[in-house]
Amino acid sequence: MDQNAASRVETGFLILLVALVTAAFAWLIEPFFGAIIWAVVITVLFLPVFDWLVRILKGRTSSAALLTLLLIISLVIVPAIILGFVLLREASDIYVRIQSGEIDFRDVFAAFEGTLPLWVQDRMESYGIGNFAAVREKIEAFIASSFESVIGQLINIGQSAFSFFLALGVMLYLTFYLLRDGRTLVSHVERAIPMQRHQRDILFGKFVTVIQATIKGSIIVAILQGTIGGVIFWMLDIRGALLWGVSMGILSLLPAIGTGLVWVPVAIYLIVTGAVWQGVVLVFCGLFIIGMVDNILRPILVGRDTRIPDYVILISTFGGLQLLGFNGIVIGPLLAALFLALWDIFAQTRREPEIATMN
Repeated sequence: MDQNAASRVETGFLILLVALVTAAFAWLIEPFFGAIIWAVVITVLFLPVFDWLVRILKGRTSSAALLTLLLIISLVIVPAIILGFVLLREASDIYVRIQSGEIDFRDVFAAFEGTLPLWVQDRMESYGIGNFAAVREKIEAFIASSFESVIGQLINIGQSAFSFFLALGVMLYLTFYLLRDGRTLVSHVERAIPMQRHQRDILFGKFVTVIQATIKGSIIVAILQGTIGGVIFWMLDIRGALLWGVSMGILSLLPAIGTGLVWVPVAIYLIVTGAVWQGVVLVFCGLFIIGMVDNILRPILVGRDTRIPDYVILISTFGGLQLLGFNGIVIGPLLAALFLALWDIFAQTRREPEIATMN
């Protein structure tokens, strides 16, 4: 065997070994996949704060990373845990009211059917959708199962508290080291990737841009829309205002249809049950206050040049939720951004030989 053939065999064996060990390592850390992703996201979001503290502390990176971590715990982790307990209480309260019959969807559907003109009812009958009893039963079953699922998930988190806090500890521990040593790790990874330097810069730049712009912008918009929606529900004396506000905040991550999945059904419920002015006010606020927050702030926070198309975010977010659960809210758009960036790099490499040939 000549030297070139031996070199190819050695290189092939090395690549195979690297692939196998990488796959085994990925399998090993799979239980903490969500914790690792969130550690990376939080690190990128709080990196400007860390850099500012490094300048204040005159280059002491460990102290700056520790202070940044304490800030993350006080501003993000503790409020999120408290909010989770409050949401469990409100969701349980609404579920009990549905089960006891205090919230009766039969009356709602009867009132809604009674408000429809006869010609509308006839038209719906002609399209085969006039069986309100069957529709009502399906919606009742869906709402009941939705609350059971939410409560079940929250109870499971409480019952598996050890696993939850273990993952939380891994996330915070990893965040500390990513803040302190992240740039060094990134430089090592960049050198190991078999791509040209400008291609690596585009790929890593896109990754950071998506987190800092798209994810940060989406989170800020979600917090504002959820807060405004919750306050409006509270002012209209709607029970469970905090739960509805958080639901709107989470659903606002879905472009176009987000918060409307909450306030539209509630507005219809208010109108058909006799609370007409509350329903009309909720429709007005939903269209011109809650909805406008997304239209005005998202382009400012994200920027039109770096923004992923809404339909791509919608599909990738739904896909992420379906495959990965709550972690898919972040992973879905990130994978979509990397997908677009890689195809852009590939298209550029295809164009370069053509341009060189034309010249």
